[in-house]
This record gives sequence, structure tokens and C-alpha cells, in this order.
Amino acid sequence: MLSRIAESLFWIGRYIERADDTARILDVQTQLILEDSTVDEPQTCRDLLSCMGVEPEDAATFGVDLTGAVTIEQVLRLLAYDPGSPSSIAGTIMAARESARGARETLTVPLWEAINTTWRPIPTGHFETLRPPYVFQWVRERAALISGTADATMARDEGWQFIQLGRSIERADMTSRLVATTALSAGTGQWTSALRACGAYDAFLRTYRGVETERAAAEFLLLDRLSPRSVVFALSRAQFSLEGIDPQPPRAGFQDEASRLIGRIKAELEYRSLSDLVDDLPHEMERLQRTCAAATDAISRRYFAGAEAVSWKGVGL
Repeated sequence: MLSRIAESLFWIGRYIERADDTARILDVQTQLILEDSTVDEPQTCRDLLSCMGVEPEDAATFGVDLTGAVTIEQVLRLLAYDPGSPSSIAGTIMAARESARGARETLTVPLWEAINTTWRPIPTGHFETLRPPYVFQWVRERAALISGTADATMARDEGWQFIQLGRSIERADMTSRLVATTALSAGTGQWTSALRACGAYDAFLRTYRGVETERAAAEFLLLDRLSPRSVVFALSRAQFSLEGIDPQPPRAGFQDEASRLIGRIKAELEYRSLSDLVDDLPHEMERLQRTCAAATDAISRRYFAGAEAVSWKGVGL
């Protein structure tokens, strides 16, 4: 497969997952601000932008002064509606469509149509008329349609593996951001919101027999091997995709640096005690995000002609 095509497919998977998970994180945080009058809105907004990797100078470009009283409306403009912001949902959907144009001959017709239809409301301005929480629901539904269409119509060849690889790395990264923002908010109620945002609440209740604790929620989102929203599950899926792309690994060690990085962080998560992880979740999640960025760089060097997009920045805490 041409490196240009492989790169486009990889970033389609990442961009669609990024739009989906950004909508989930924003949904949790906007509900928190609206429903709890004791929440410090400016500080919560600054923490959210920090966890999403938005630097002060980047925010200032879009008229947001992080040293002042940041509002949820400014955050939504920066992370949801502004197509010029690379951190926004609109921006990532536009980037996904651009990547799909670069791989048009490889995508199935239904998949191209699903991506293109999702993009259309943005240049027409219709996307900006959607308001929370409907906009978050719409984004989640469109992302599910695109991912489901890819699964239902694409052959399980290298192209599909690159989409799944990008999707899995992005999901591990974004789930870590959701965990970090929830840990900063603290409280069992916020963990319940995080689980609901992932669509994992019902599975969590069945797994833990209805007992809700912060520790159990963190364990489920980080370490559960059967939940498709957990970090460990996403890292395992990324490893599987790398094996599908390069089915003949060396007899000893790893020829692929990305496999080594992903395997190491996955082992660290699984073999460390949960108490060690939850003691400083934001810091641990930042380590995971740095590993995802390093793995993406390794994949780009091995399979692509060059990086197509700027990677997420770490949590600035």
C-alpha cells in the first residue's frame, strides 16, 4: 500500500475518534457546570482546555484569555464549533474528510458517503446552529455510523488495519483525557457522568454488581480487558492492528518501535497496582498521552512519508 494512502486511512480513524471523544468530554463537563452551582466555571474551563492540550497562546488566537474568566461558551467555540481551530470537533471532521479525499480510491462508497455527509453541515454553517447537548449526540451518532460503515464494508486488509490502528491509539489517548478531567473534578457523581459519556455505564453496573465507587470506575475505564472503551482494550487493539500490518515480526524483540512502546505502557498499566495509578491519575494519564504521541511518530517514520497532522499535546498540569 502507498504510504500516502496508509497515512490518510490512519488519520481518518484518529480524526473520527477524536471528534467522538471530544464530544463525550464536553458533554460531561458542560453537564457538570450547568447542574452543580458550586463548580468554579472559569477554573473548570481552564482545566478542560489544559487537559485537551490547548496552550495559552493557542487560546489567545481565538480570543480566549486563560488568565481571565473563561466561560463555557468560549470553550465550546474553541473545542466544538470553530472550524479554524485544530482542537475543535468541526476542525477534526473537516480534517477527516480531507484525509478521505486523499484515500478516495481505497474507501468503499458507503464509507465515503458517510464521511462526506457528516462534513457537509460545517461549511454550510448548519453545524454552528446545533446546541448542547444535541450537538454532542449528533457527533456521537455520526462517528458511530462512520465506524460501523467501515467495519461492515471494508475488507480486513492493510487499509482497514490502518483505520483501526488510528482509531485505537486515539481512543486510548482520549479515554485518558476523560479520566484526567474526571479525576480533577473529583466525586463519584462525576465518574458516573464519565462512564455514561463513554456508553460504558450499563456494562460497568453489570460488572460491579451495581456498586459505584471512584476506584471501580477508574479501574473499568483503564484496565478492563472486555470493555471496548477501556485504555487497555484500545492498546490491545492497536497491537493487533500492528500485527495485521506486519504479520511476520522478528524472532526476538520488536522491529516495530510502535509495538514496543504500546506493549510497554500496556504492561505497566496492567501489572501496576490500581492504588499506584489512582494516587495521581492526571500525571499517569499524561505519561500515557506522551506514549501515544511517541507511538504515532514511530508509525509515521516506518509507514508514512511524513506526518499529516499535529499530534495532541500533553496535559499541562
